[in-house]
This record gives sequence, C-alpha cells and structure tokens, in this order.
Amino acid sequence: MSAVPGWTSSPLSDERGSVALWLLGLCVMLLFVGGLSLDLWRAFTERRALAVAVDAAAVAGASGIDVDAFRATGAVVLDPAEAEALAAANLAAQSGLDALTGVTVSALPAAITVEATGAVELTLTRMLLDAEPLPIRVAATAEPHRSP
Repeated sequence: MSAVPGWTSSPLSDERGSVALWLLGLCVMLLFVGGLSLDLWRAFTERRALAVAVDAAAVAGASGIDVDAFRATGAVVLDPAEAEALAAANLAAQSGLDALTGVTVSALPAAITVEATGAVELTLTRMLLDAEPLPIRVAATAEPHRSP
C-alpha cells in the first residue's frame, strides 16, 4: 500500500522494459555510425592511394622529354607519345590500387595530365542501406622543366 492516501503506485511502474528498448535503439544507431565511419575511412585511404599513384605517373610522364627538340632549340618540351607511355607504364607497375577502375593519360608538349577513377565497395553501410560503391576521381598534371 502507499503511504499517501489516494496514491497507488509509481507512475512509471507500468513502463517496464522501456530502457531496454532505448538501449537497443542506441546500439543500432552506434552500429550504423560505426559502419559509416569505417567505410568513409576506407574511402579516404583509397583516394589517397590513387592520388599518390596518379602523381607519380604524371611525374614519370613529365620526364618524357622530346630529345630532338631539346638538341635543336634547347626548349624543354614533352614528346607526347613517350610521355604517355612512361606514365602508363609507371601506373601499371604500381601495386595496391584495388579501387582503380579507369585511367586517362593525355599529353601535350607543355604538360601531361593523368586522371584515374575508382570505386570503393562499402561494407557495413551496404548491409544497412544497400548502398552503391562510392566513386573516386583524382587527377594530376606535371610540366617538364630544366634542372637548376
């Protein structure tokens, strides 16, 4: 019996288990946020790896100097075919580019541009939201120049 006349019991006595439901909902939200952060971290890592690879390929392509033009005029310009071949060979020799899906290499006498596209497969976010792979695109441009 209650100590105060007219009061029967606590007003929350009929809500047993509500804390357990709140905690279950909180756990599901934490799983979702954890999965999202894990997938975003993987995407940042893959993008950084592609950016480093594309930078290295552009620098390698910028070493494809047109030797005949240099000997004739002293101008440091690219041989576009040689520069593209060097950049493509450099990119093909690199390992650990799991996200890479496509590469475009274009060279002019003044500069070379290497563009790469990729996709990161999501793990936990895909299970919760049925999400598509996250697209990645990076580009790098390099110009030939004379050594000091």
